[in-house]
Amino acid sequence: MPVASALAADPPPVPAAVYPETATVPHTDDYHGTTVADPYRWLENDVREDEQVAAWVRAQNDVTFGYLKQIPQREAIEERLTELWNYEKFGVPFEEGGRYYFFKNDGLQNQFVLYTQETLESEPEVLIDPNEWSDDGTVALSGTAFSSDGKYLAYGVQDAGSDWRTWKVMNLETREDTGDELTYVKFNSPEWNADDTGLYYGRYPAPEAGEEFQTLNLNQKVYLHTLGTEQDDDELIFERPDHPKWGFSNTVTEDGGYHVITAWKGTDPRYRVFYRSLDGGDWQDLIDDFEHEYEFVANEGSKFYFLTDEADAGEAPLKRVVTIDVATGERTEIIPEAENVLTGVSRVSNLLFAKYLKDATTQVKVYTLDGTFVRDVEFDGLGTASGFGGDRDSTETFYSFASFDTPPSIYRYDLATGESTLLRRANVDLDPEDYEVKQVFYESKDGTRVPMFVAHKKGLELDGTNPTLLYGYGGFNIPLTPAFSVSRAAWMEMGGVFAMANLRGGGEYGEAWHEAGTKLNKQNVFDDFIAAAEYLIAEGYTSKEKLGIQGGSNGGLLVGASITQRPDLFAAALPAVGVMDMLRFHQFTAGRFWVDDYGSADDPEEFAALYAYSPYHNLEESVSYPATLITTADTDDRVVPGHSFKFAARLQQAHAGEAPVLIRIETRAGHGAGKPTEKVIEEYADMWAFLADRLGMTLPAGYGE
Repeated sequence: MPVASALAADPPPVPAAVYPETATVPHTDDYHGTTVADPYRWLENDVREDEQVAAWVRAQNDVTFGYLKQIPQREAIEERLTELWNYEKFGVPFEEGGRYYFFKNDGLQNQFVLYTQETLESEPEVLIDPNEWSDDGTVALSGTAFSSDGKYLAYGVQDAGSDWRTWKVMNLETREDTGDELTYVKFNSPEWNADDTGLYYGRYPAPEAGEEFQTLNLNQKVYLHTLGTEQDDDELIFERPDHPKWGFSNTVTEDGGYHVITAWKGTDPRYRVFYRSLDGGDWQDLIDDFEHEYEFVANEGSKFYFLTDEADAGEAPLKRVVTIDVATGERTEIIPEAENVLTGVSRVSNLLFAKYLKDATTQVKVYTLDGTFVRDVEFDGLGTASGFGGDRDSTETFYSFASFDTPPSIYRYDLATGESTLLRRANVDLDPEDYEVKQVFYESKDGTRVPMFVAHKKGLELDGTNPTLLYGYGGFNIPLTPAFSVSRAAWMEMGGVFAMANLRGGGEYGEAWHEAGTKLNKQNVFDDFIAAAEYLIAEGYTSKEKLGIQGGSNGGLLVGASITQRPDLFAAALPAVGVMDMLRFHQFTAGRFWVDDYGSADDPEEFAALYAYSPYHNLEESVSYPATLITTADTDDRVVPGHSFKFAARLQQAHAGEAPVLIRIETRAGHGAGKPTEKVIEEYADMWAFLADRLGMTLPAGYGE
């Protein structure tokens, strides 16, 4: 929809919010001689089990949604977001058992649908439509595993955004379920055994009733489920009761010769690797410590290919590819460490596709199995590519390419010629020529050079008056790369600037960059983010009165810490599903895994670092904080909502200014995955309306009509 250039009149001010009373219950903990108060501890209780918490949630939502409905721009923003979201979205195609498969969303469907077709030109057929599984769209298809003979499909079912999955099996000839069902599966995808008669999978013991969304996840074990049998009869394949914190992933080599188990114990990519011959051999310990990353890629007989950050003598922080011959123990370097970080490798036919990041943008190089360079994959500009899957018999592979101003485009790549052919390009109601994306570099507090992407409409005047949204993450070795987002496109169309900073703690420049933002170095992440905000102001993009910040999960922690450390620097903040209590995060569900990045309050030195920036503990009385809209969900069992509940209660109590500090609590939703389109649009409409109101944004005339 074209947007008129004339500006509408300034909207009237929104009445102030009146917050519900939140009870305080005296409670203190002793951490290595330091007494720490936690008067909102009761808000950690599960909202589904505790009526007091449920009543508090209802009261907070009444205030929040009442406030948001009064924002004049909100209706127009939701209408325009709905229009923009209504385009066909395609996943990268893949071939299994002689047929092609792909995911597609017609536009406003709550969940993506799995389609199949005989050839790339034939009419697609619906294979699984999860939109039929629930009236409200909150049950999602989450994960697939095809048998090598193409007869069966194991698929995961996710309910209300929880990390728990139930796996079922479909007979692809009859298109009917077999009746097999695997429950209490989390952080694990089943793998078919060599003769496709069953599935290897990892599961946790069934949690106590009422504890499903809070209890720690311990004692995962690997089982073999044989088709047509009950889960209770599954054969125990692998366990380590001496190490209850270990988790396991399964791989059956494509030639059916080996079963490989990769053991992990946290979020750091440091793995142990076990294997056995499927001819009847015993388990062998191949990588016997958690010192380095060893990601299994493929095998060629007894030669196992790994992506690793270990060098022959020392470290390879930008990673390389090696083979280990399990028959002889011989190690051979295949792809040496390069100047850019190697983030992933896949084998397709007799080629290796090596995916690199250069200043947070994708590069892909193709090699033979012995490491001979073949060619680069050419992309159209700075962006993010994903895909490049296949098997040893493939003659083609597929990938997607996108950027902030480039909607996803799907390509077929011919392995013999290296030619990319465009198959599909998303038809979004936006003209990419109206926008520009650039990468800038700025200095952090300690002089570190940090990259940042900035995107906005062409012709932007650097006069300090532009409403700007700064986004960041900075953790868990996860890189932020240019990608297309309808919500961000809508923000730019509204007249906003979008900036994304590549903070330390992420994976943009390898392990050294990651470690520089972990544990005792975590303050570097907040310093990088604050420096990004100061750069945007100094360069004339925006001002303190026009600057908002956003982040989710670890990024929610980032936003929470930033507003406690520099409440004067931002006008608005959007912390989503954030880790806000840094002293107790490891007591719930998957939180114990994050000790790799954060450290633990159980350690005296790490406690001091955590306590110094923990958002919940660093809110101060009588401080005027930025306008804040906290978002979380009632069935988030990744970062339990108690983090956001406690932070919101404490922020409302401490806040001395007139800017609203609100919490929006979604129902039947989790950490983000599987959230239905309808809920996503509503949430972004609320957030963008909140920003528009607080940053003084005037929408173009006719916007949303």
